[in-house]
Amino acid sequence: MQAKVTKANYGTPEEKKYCSCEWLSFVLICCGVRKTIPLANRLNTTHCSRGRTLGNVKISQKAIDKPSAVKPKRIPPCLLSVVNSTRLSPFMQRITLTGEALKDFPEGCHGAHIKLFFPQSHQQQPILPTIGPTGVVWPAKENKPVTRTYSVRNYDSQLQQLTVDFVLHDESSPASGWALNAKKGDKIGLAGPGGPNPLLAPADWHIISGDMTALPAISAILEMLPEQAQGDVFIEVNNPSEQQELTTAAKGIKIHWLYSESQLAGTTSLQLEAIQKISQPAHVESISAWVAGENTAVINIRNYLKEKYGLHKKNLYAVPYWRYGFNEEGYHAERHKVMDEVY
Repeated sequence: MQAKVTKANYGTPEEKKYCSCEWLSFVLICCGVRKTIPLANRLNTTHCSRGRTLGNVKISQKAIDKPSAVKPKRIPPCLLSVVNSTRLSPFMQRITLTGEALKDFPEGCHGAHIKLFFPQSHQQQPILPTIGPTGVVWPAKENKPVTRTYSVRNYDSQLQQLTVDFVLHDESSPASGWALNAKKGDKIGLAGPGGPNPLLAPADWHIISGDMTALPAISAILEMLPEQAQGDVFIEVNNPSEQQELTTAAKGIKIHWLYSESQLAGTTSLQLEAIQKISQPAHVESISAWVAGENTAVINIRNYLKEKYGLHKKNLYAVPYWRYGFNEEGYHAERHKVMDEVY
C-alpha cells in the first residue's frame, strides 16, 4: 500500500500545483507536420547504460557516434496500458507504459515532450481526441480528457515500452494523482513526441538547470551527451532523499544538487545563486544552456545567462513548466508569452 502524498512542499491542492504541461502545437504533433530530430542524432551519440560511478554520476563505458538515418514519426493519440509503477524517491514515481501504437514511436527521443491524456474522475480510461479533416476533434466537455505534457524518460523499442517519471505533489491532481495510484493495466492516452531541435545546442561548455519537474529531461540529456562534453548541471530538489543516480558518458560534467528543504518549490533562488558562482572555463569558446522548471526561476536564470554570457534562443533553451500559485489552465496563456519572447 502506497503512502498518501499531500503537499510535498509544492503548495495547496488548488493554488500551488505543479504545472509540467507544455502546450505544443497539438494538431501539428498529431499530424506529424513539424519535424524533430531524435536527441541521439542531435548530440551524435547513443547511450550505453553500463559503467562505473564517479561521485553520484555514473560514467558509461562508451558513447557510439552513429547518428540514425531514420526520421522520427509522431504518433496520433493512442491508448496505452501501465506495465509497471515504481517509486524512485519520496516524490517521484516512474510509470512504464506499453501498447501496440508504440511500434511506431521513434527511437532516440529521450527527453522529448509527449502529450498525455488522463481520464476524468468518472472514467476508467480517457476518451481520446481524433484527427478530422479540419483538425482535432475533441470529445464532449464532460468526457474531454485532462491533457498534460511530460518528458520521455526512456523508450525501449524492443519491448515497446515507454517510461515517464511523475513528480508527486497532490493526490487530487489529475496527473500526479493518477501516477500515485496507477496499477498494471490502467489506461492513459499519449501523442507525440515533439519539442525543440536540439534540446541542448552543441557547445564547448553547457549549463543545465532545473527543479524536480525537469529532472527526467535532464537525466535523459545527460545520458545522450558525448564523452567530450563539459559543463555544470544544477538540480533543485527537496532534500538528499530526492537525489537519483545519473548516468552519462561525459567525464567533464559536474553535478550540483541543491536542496530547498522547508522552502516551498517555486519560491527559492537556489539555482540562480549557484549558477552565479561558477565561471566560464578559460578554454571555452562556445556556451549553450538548457533551463526548465518554475516560471520565476527560469526567467531569472535566462535573463542572467543572456546578460552574463550573451546567450540567445539558438543556444539557450529556457522553458517554464509551471508557475507557483497557478494550476495548468490558469498559467497556460502567460507561459506562452514567456516562451514567445525574443532574445
